[in-house]
Amino acid sequence: MSRNLELLDTFSKILRDNAAVFANKAAIREKEYGIWQTLSWNDFYNNAQILAYGFKKNGVKRGDKVAIVGDNRPKLYLTIAASQLLGAIPVPCYQDSAADEILYILDHAEIKIVVVENQEQVDKVLEVIDRLPKLNLIMYDDSRGLENYDNKSILPLSNILDSKDEVSSSWVDEEINKTSKNDIAIMLYTSGTTGRPKGVLLSYNNLISVAGKACEIEKFSVDDEVVAYLPMAWVGDNIFCVAQSYIAGFCVNCPESRDTLAIDLREIGPTYYFAPPMVWEAMLTQLMVRMQDAARVKLWFFNYFMKVAKNWGNAILDKKKVPIWGRLLYGLGYIFVYGPLKNNLGLTRVRIAYTAGEAMGPDTFLFYRSLGINLKSLYGQTEASVFVTLQNDGDVDPETVGPAFPGVDIKISDGEVLYKSSGVFKGYYKNDKATKDTVDSKGWVSTGDAGVIDSKGHLKIIDRAKDVGKLTSGKIFSPKYIENKLKFHGIIKEAVAFGNNKDFVTCFINIDLQAVGSWAERNNVAYSGYIDLAGQDEVYDLVEKAIYEVNRDLSKDGALSASQIKRFLILHKELDADDGELTRTNKVRRGTISERYGELVDAMYNKSKTCHITTEVVFEDGKKGDISADINIRDLEVHFSKEKAA
Repeated sequence: MSRNLELLDTFSKILRDNAAVFANKAAIREKEYGIWQTLSWNDFYNNAQILAYGFKKNGVKRGDKVAIVGDNRPKLYLTIAASQLLGAIPVPCYQDSAADEILYILDHAEIKIVVVENQEQVDKVLEVIDRLPKLNLIMYDDSRGLENYDNKSILPLSNILDSKDEVSSSWVDEEINKTSKNDIAIMLYTSGTTGRPKGVLLSYNNLISVAGKACEIEKFSVDDEVVAYLPMAWVGDNIFCVAQSYIAGFCVNCPESRDTLAIDLREIGPTYYFAPPMVWEAMLTQLMVRMQDAARVKLWFFNYFMKVAKNWGNAILDKKKVPIWGRLLYGLGYIFVYGPLKNNLGLTRVRIAYTAGEAMGPDTFLFYRSLGINLKSLYGQTEASVFVTLQNDGDVDPETVGPAFPGVDIKISDGEVLYKSSGVFKGYYKNDKATKDTVDSKGWVSTGDAGVIDSKGHLKIIDRAKDVGKLTSGKIFSPKYIENKLKFHGIIKEAVAFGNNKDFVTCFINIDLQAVGSWAERNNVAYSGYIDLAGQDEVYDLVEKAIYEVNRDLSKDGALSASQIKRFLILHKELDADDGELTRTNKVRRGTISERYGELVDAMYNKSKTCHITTEVVFEDGKKGDISADINIRDLEVHFSKEKAA
């Protein structure tokens, strides 16, 4: 169904139209107590009006900011709709943020009302409310545990939604019509990899112009389904589960919890699915772990048909010529292996799947495509309203992120990727300097990423431009490129490479506890927990083999052959956002890690074989404590490069 997005140029106008056009079609579902509860587009719009009127009565005005904290829940999506209907600006926050992180955003954004999911989020806000003089009201969705809270500034959303106030349709239309396409639709904070998060201001035109094109390209319709499980504070959720859902009219499904996501995926059977590489890689790791425990005949059967899929699956997906016997073998494999496997993953009906955010290993990427899942990479930023590039059907290269998205111009300047498009943000909130540093006078946006454009016009991202350094020999050092190659191995969950202004490259490794734990059990390696497992010689041997393969690949690259890893250690703890080592989007904070583990970095460069370290950590209950370990450092042989061999 085509929409006139020239007239329907704000989300409230589209929502009003959806209530008429799609009426009783499902807009959003939530699984609660094992049962899926559905709101139609008409119901969703009516509830948004009631909530908007309630916000108005509680002092929310046009231009005010309304913070949202919690997992993906219909009432939190309603809060976005109600805020926009009033001309207010929703500000989603990461649900796993610590109280101090929430404090910064609520204070910086000058939040007057915050809508949260449950008691956990209420408690976080209450912990810092004394430092938020402009915050007047906390509203919550789930009342469990909050029955005895005696605070007039804390109210349930049900007080508004269950009220019998009549909302004037003329008032609603007047409010909707006051908003223009150039007004701010939402404010989303960056992950803050190198410093304080910045508030990115996105207009209705930014989001609708980009999402509308994506809907046309992928032919989304009211019959599609998506599962909303990624953070509401992430720009992708606001494109995939808000903008595109509104424009195409498809249903957004909110899982009961993170623990039930796999089951909920199978029940819903989404047709549209997004996951960052770490999710795709985790699913593959879990699958391979289960297969290693399968009966010998079943494992042989699996391995045989996966070879068939590797040979013919991608060609069949891309509608290329495949011999009849290849199609027959693949068809048998689909009946016995690929179909059941996709069903187990909840991806049977997926016709469009995306990944972005980090590089994905080519083998992992092609594995899913060989099953018949139309997985494609995109390259995007919050500042671009997501889409900068997108791989096209039938022209998917696992080594690139595809050509420029329609309407986007890309160029490489001094090795850095720059772009401009209709999706380019309006600026950083209260930070004109950062805005001017990011967007030049001609509208070109600096991404901060180093990249190249290949002969087919596809973009290949190399690393963060500021992270690309040099060894003392003058040879290039690209830490992210090395780390991504390491993480292509399922046993390695995270890696941090060092080498800028050093004689050689070293690396911290985080092992994947599930994958390595399963390997340990099959190989009779006893361990008591992560710290114990990470220190085992056998595990070091396992990781060394993975690094050997990475070094072999690096040796074949003339520009990066000098970046082979010569020493490594396995960290005694997993890098964690709660400890400030990762952002809330799981990006490595290099500065923090270099400072926090400085003695380990020094030990890797002073020929030490072991190093004792004590690290402060934040436990799940928010309390702090110390963990200590003697960490082994292992030396590695490097491969001769082509350059040296010559």
